[in-house]
Amino acid sequence: MGGRTNRKLAANAKQTGTHRRAAQPTLLAGGNPQIAKGDGDGPVQAYIAAMPGWKRDVGRRLDTLITRGVPEVRKAVRWNSPFYGVEGKGWFLTFHCFTKYIKVAFFKGSSLNPVPPVASKDEATRYFHIYEGDDIDEALVANWIRQAAELPGWLQ
Repeated sequence: MGGRTNRKLAANAKQTGTHRRAAQPTLLAGGNPQIAKGDGDGPVQAYIAAMPGWKRDVGRRLDTLITRGVPEVRKAVRWNSPFYGVEGKGWFLTFHCFTKYIKVAFFKGSSLNPVPPVASKDEATRYFHIYEGDDIDEALVANWIRQAAELPGWLQ
C-alpha cells in the first residue's frame, strides 16, 4: 500500500510542479564537497558549484585558468577533489577545500619554476594555498599550470 501512496504523491507533485529540489552535496570536513567519483567536466563542475562561499569563485577561476592553459585537459573527480590531467601523461593538478583555504596541489611541483611555496611529504608534490581575500597572481598560476601539463603526471 505504501508504494501506491508514494506513486500517488509523485504523480501529484508532477502535476502541481512541486518537485523536491535535488539534494545538495554533503560538505565534508573543512567544507569540501562530497562528489561521487566521475570522469569529465560534469563532475568537476558539480564539485565547483558545491564549494562553499568564496571558495566557489576561486574554484571557477582555477578551472578557467586550467582550461585556457591546457585546452585538451582531462577532468575527473577522485577522492572528493577535482583532478586535471593530460591523456597519456597522467594527472598534474588537484585542489581541495579546507576550512580556511583551498589547497592546490601540483603532483610534479618540485620541477616547476619557480617552485610552489608549500612542501609535501612527497618530495615531488608542491602546494600553494589560497585564502579568502588573497590576490591570486594569475600569471604565475597559469605559468605553473602550463609547465605542469607538459611533465609526466601522476598515474592512478
